[in-house]
This record gives sequence, structure tokens and C-alpha cells, in this order.
Amino acid sequence: MTTTADLRATVESYWTAADLRDWDTFAATLADEVLYDLPQTRERIRGKERYVSFNREYPGEWRVRVERIVADPDGQQVAVRTLFTAGAQESHAIHFFAFDEAGRINEITDFWPEPYEPPAGREHLVERY
Repeated sequence: MTTTADLRATVESYWTAADLRDWDTFAATLADEVLYDLPQTRERIRGKERYVSFNREYPGEWRVRVERIVADPDGQQVAVRTLFTAGAQESHAIHFFAFDEAGRINEITDFWPEPYEPPAGREHLVERY
């Protein structure tokens, strides 16, 4: 059984790898069939390869800092609050993670403060809904 510590460690590794742009470590936290939802832009990404590419190609110099992690080992879910910084702009976001039996992330839903139109150039990776 996956413990709270296991779930937290996976999510911490995910965010550390994202901040460092360590895409191999980032990918290792994900299930092959990971599903990513971004309700503000109505985008969905299916599969590890596309999701890693989405993050690798995301424009700009951004940083992320985890502010809080809440893990539920019984439900195999984690909620995270982050602070993203891009230049002088700061944005808080809330992220929900679900896990497969092996403890890899298989679902991610990100909530940002405001709806926005997605940046151009990622149409090849996402479905719009």
C-alpha cells in the first residue's frame, strides 16, 4: 500500500524536477497513461510523452515553489498549492493528483486564479473541450 510519505515524495520529486527542468526525473513520476486537465483553458493532454513535451515546451523562464501538500493515502490523492514566478509576475495555483497502484501520477488537474487563453504553439499536444 502507498503511504502518505510515498505520495508526498512522488509529488515533491515531480515539482523539484519541473523547477529544475529535469524531464527524465519528471517523467519517472508519471504513469504512461497520465491524464492532465487544465479547466481554465479547457485543455486536456493524454499520455506521458505529450505531457512531458507540454512542460518542456512551455514558454518563458518560470520557477515553481511548493507551498503546501496535503496527501490522502486511502484515496490515493494529493492536493498541492504552488507559487509560480515568471519575472516579476507571481501566480498561485492549486493542483490535484491521483495515483495508480504503482504510486505513479495518473491524473493531474491544475486550477489557476483566472481563466485565460492558452499560448499559441501547443495545439499539437492538447485537446480542447
